[in-house]
Amino acid sequence: AWSIERPPGDTAGCTFCHTSSEERCSTCHQRHQFDPAVARHSEQCKACHWGKDHRDWEAYDISIHGVVYQVNKWNPTEFDFSKKLADADYVGPTCQYCHLRGGHHNVQRLSTVYTSMGMSNADRGAPLWKEKRDTWVSVCDDCHSPRFARENLQAMDEACKDAGLKYTETFKVAENLMLDGMGEPMPKDLAPDWSGQHIWSLKIGAYHDGPKYGGAQGESGEFRMSNCSDVERICFESVGYWMTYIMKGMAHGSWNDATYCDGSFGMDRWLVKAKAASEQARRFTALEKKTGINWVPSEFWRKGDYLEQLTGTRIVKEFPGKTIFDLCPEPGWLDT
Repeated sequence: AWSIERPPGDTAGCTFCHTSSEERCSTCHQRHQFDPAVARHSEQCKACHWGKDHRDWEAYDISIHGVVYQVNKWNPTEFDFSKKLADADYVGPTCQYCHLRGGHHNVQRLSTVYTSMGMSNADRGAPLWKEKRDTWVSVCDDCHSPRFARENLQAMDEACKDAGLKYTETFKVAENLMLDGMGEPMPKDLAPDWSGQHIWSLKIGAYHDGPKYGGAQGESGEFRMSNCSDVERICFESVGYWMTYIMKGMAHGSWNDATYCDGSFGMDRWLVKAKAASEQARRFTALEKKTGINWVPSEFWRKGDYLEQLTGTRIVKEFPGKTIFDLCPEPGWLDT
C-alpha cells in the first residue's frame, strides 16, 4: 500500500520489477540474446532482487558463497554455464543453483519458511513447515552434511526469533504512545491513507483491533514510511528493512549482514530511537499540560502539494464519503 498510493514517479523502481517483468521470459533470459547460459549467472537476479526491503543480492554477494562465485565465475572449469542446471557441478552455488534447482522455474519451491521475508512473528519450526524445511536442507546437502544445513537453519530460526522480540517491543512503544494520545501527529491529523481513511499506520488487524486504532474490525492500516510520526517511521524501517536483513542474511550465509550491517545492530539502534522519541513526546506533553499549552498539529500534515497527489486524498476530494473499497468492490480487484 505504501507504494500503490504514491505518484508514478515515486514508484518507478517498484513497478519496473513488480509488473510485466515478473511474467516475461526475457527478464532473466535477456531479449535478443536469449541464451540459457546467461540466465544461469547470479547477476541476472540482481536487477530486481536487491535493495533495502529485499536484500537478496547483497546478502548473497558478501556471503562465503557469493565470494566463491565472484572470484571463480570466469573459470569455465569451476562454473560451466553451458551445462543445464540439472547437470551443473559448480565450485559454489549460484542463485539459480539453489532456487531453480534442476532447472525448475518455481523459485519459492526450494525456499524455506517465508513469513513475509522474515517480518512476521512465526514458529518457524512448526510441523506445518516440516516438508519445506526438509526440502531446504536437501538443497544444502549437495555440498554440506544434512547436520550442517539443519544447524544453519536453526541459527536462522534463532536470529528471526530475537528480531521478533525487538520488533514486538518497538511496536509496543509506538502503540502505547498512540493509545495515550501523544503521537505526533495522530492518524486524524494526517492526510487520509491510500484507502481514503484515517487509520493508525501500524494497525495490523489481528494484533491492533478495535475503534481506538481506527478502521473496521480486522482491517489493517497503511504501513506508512512518509507523512507519519517519527516513531511510526522508525517502526516501519526496523521491520521493513533491518528485520529482513536478518532473515535474508542468515538464509544466504551472510552473517555479517544479519548483524553488523544494520541487521540485529540496526534493530537495536532503532529500538533505542523509538524509546527516545517516546520519552521526548511524553516530556513535551507533561510540560504542555503544566503550562496550559494546547498543541495543534500543523496543517502540512493534512495537506500540501505532495499529499494532494496521493490516492487517499484524491478519493476524499472526488468521492466524498467513499473509500477505495466502495469504489472497487469486485473480488480480485486488487490483482488488476
